[in-house]
Amino acid sequence: MSAARETAAVQIVDARLGAGGLLRAALRYVFPEHWSFLLGEIALYAFAVLVLSGTYLALFFTPDTASTLVYHGPFQTLQGAEVTRAYASTLDLSSSVPGGLMVRQTHHWAALVFVAAMVIHLMRVFFTGAFRRPREIIWTAGVLLLALGILEGFAGYSLPDDLLSGMGLAIAYSVSMSLPLIGGALSALLWGGQFPGRGVIESRLFIAHVFVVPAVMALLIALHLALIARHHHTQFPGPGRREDNTVGTPMWPAYALRSLGLFAAVGAVLVLLGGLVQINPVWQWGSYEIDRSTNGAQPDWYLGWLIGALRLMPPLEVRLFGRTLVPNPFFGGVLFPTVVFGVLLVWPWLESRVSRAARVDRHLLDRPRDRPWRTAIGAAFFAWVFLIFLAGSADRLFLQFGISYEAQVHVFRALVFIVPVVVLVIAKAACDELRRTRAHPFRGGPPRVVTRLPDGRYAAWPADGEPTGL
Repeated sequence: MSAARETAAVQIVDARLGAGGLLRAALRYVFPEHWSFLLGEIALYAFAVLVLSGTYLALFFTPDTASTLVYHGPFQTLQGAEVTRAYASTLDLSSSVPGGLMVRQTHHWAALVFVAAMVIHLMRVFFTGAFRRPREIIWTAGVLLLALGILEGFAGYSLPDDLLSGMGLAIAYSVSMSLPLIGGALSALLWGGQFPGRGVIESRLFIAHVFVVPAVMALLIALHLALIARHHHTQFPGPGRREDNTVGTPMWPAYALRSLGLFAAVGAVLVLLGGLVQINPVWQWGSYEIDRSTNGAQPDWYLGWLIGALRLMPPLEVRLFGRTLVPNPFFGGVLFPTVVFGVLLVWPWLESRVSRAARVDRHLLDRPRDRPWRTAIGAAFFAWVFLIFLAGSADRLFLQFGISYEAQVHVFRALVFIVPVVVLVIAKAACDELRRTRAHPFRGGPPRVVTRLPDGRYAAWPADGEPTGL
């Protein structure tokens, strides 16, 4: 086809779709240059790997815990055991389905990386002030994506019906039951009766994990990206960078090719992890039975903070007239995550209330030191959450050193009040000192001028200050 015919064909398509202007604008879109902006892309590409690998797994998985069969597969320790069809299909995926084990482990690793990248990305956005007006809705969509990512991970983690996933569902049932007034009815509705129910929770989790939650997340991701394109990326202050421009690399060809390379790298690393690093070996745990448990059970890392909250909560319940209105699991399993995500959701609006600078559109990012109170409060808040996460995952380590479980709990209960205050004071002092000295921990101090004087001595002073003798 000649060039003239190609041009005519493109013009015909453009005349009917009207996509030419939109495509030109997209190809000319400018991305600022900074490595931290890639964290969001890593999360996006991990989500793509999750969708691709999850689609393959869904072809062979059977979400059925109501019926059982006798296992006769290659895992010798399970020979002759009565297992649910959900657990049996997971074992088949791990042994008989071509590439099943690699895809299942890749899917699991992608889930861990997906949530981790979102958490680090969220912290970068928080400490640099990228959530400020007019990007509050972008921030809200990101926080909701993190919450849905954790929920989606829990749903997928619970599907194999092995011992660990069954214990996780037992904890979830207790938390659901703790909801004031509606807990009993809601739990019976979800589980089809008293735990473990009639097996209906498995199919409901499967539908939520494969269809409902991913669809909602895809919509939020589309909204997130559309609003970013609408308001343009934020950028760090620097030469030629202003509130009304963006300095960086255009979408085509430079940034698109770079981003495709990152996609390939993320996918390659996840596939390598799935093929070389074992994770969640369900054949070792065995099928879930209501009268069995394991003391060494540890959930995926993004659920550790909820386990820590349940462990650290004192035996407190709200009772009235001999009836329990608010059971103990409510405080760690419902109230704690509600507080965490509630604080994250309202922070942009709260900061705009107390800071005049946050009431106007801002497109240049802050250095954390330039907003010492935001940095100090954020550091204390995240330290508080991390400490509770540590309380949910460090028990095996402490037991190796002979420290009792009860002693750990008492120590962590004290630390959750002490450490955030200490972190807040240190972070505030560090920001003030960095602002005063203009030092950079990774680049040395501020620029200085050094001159040799006529008498042989040297004088050094800041580039914009007065000389001092050495």
